Amino acid sequence: ISHGSPMIALENNATTQALNKIGKNLPTPRLIVLMSAHWQSQSLEINGNETPKTWHDFNGFPTPLYKINYPAKGSPIVAESLAQQLQDKGMSVMVNRLRPFDHGVWSPLIHLYPQADVPIVQLSLPYHFDSYACYQLGALLAPLRHEHVLIVGSGSITHNLYEVQFNSDKIEPQAHAFKLWLMQQLRGDMPKALDWQSHEFAKKSHPTPEHLLPLFFAAGAGQMMTSIHESTAHYSLGMDIYRFD
Repeated sequence: ISHGSPMIALENNATTQALNKIGKNLPTPRLIVLMSAHWQSQSLEINGNETPKTWHDFNGFPTPLYKINYPAKGSPIVAESLAQQLQDKGMSVMVNRLRPFDHGVWSPLIHLYPQADVPIVQLSLPYHFDSYACYQLGALLAPLRHEHVLIVGSGSITHNLYEVQFNSDKIEPQAHAFKLWLMQQLRGDMPKALDWQSHEFAKKSHPTPEHLLPLFFAAGAGQMMTSIHESTAHYSLGMDIYRFD
């Protein structure tokens, strides 16, 4: 899921409508396992907070955004179980029992599951993780899909805040070219997709990688990629939504 600006939580547009439609059409999961671009950490952490608060982890936005509460529950039991499973595979993992939900969690999920009635277990994005590590982590957790668990990566397909132009209805050309190239690789050549930084417009589309890496976490949990929604916000923020089956 590309979540773009936190304002997506208040907006009614093509992206939010697509999220709402997905939530209605998918079988309701018993749990969501999610990686957000907005929780980076030294080592891999899993949110074991039973009642995470809604964290407004931003500044300078309209007052109504700070009044939003998304009271979805966590699942300490699942967090502990996942941590143990990953530790058994040789990974360094800790359970964080204090972590709130950052806007990478609640700003899109408020449209996907507006009743906040699906528990969420969030994974951090370690600073040292690259696309390969995120993909491998998604692959390790792929069996959860057979247990009615929805695996989500929350970031943006392109994310260059230096190029943002509010109220622009145009698309930054290099970001658009990068997005089209990456979509093609995700559909047919995952090794090239994982080597995304080799593309000539990679740095322009993602000056820092944290908003793209959750995509590879989701990709690792599936196989065939389907584009569910494509759009751009504020000139340089790609708002696409992809599904991996």
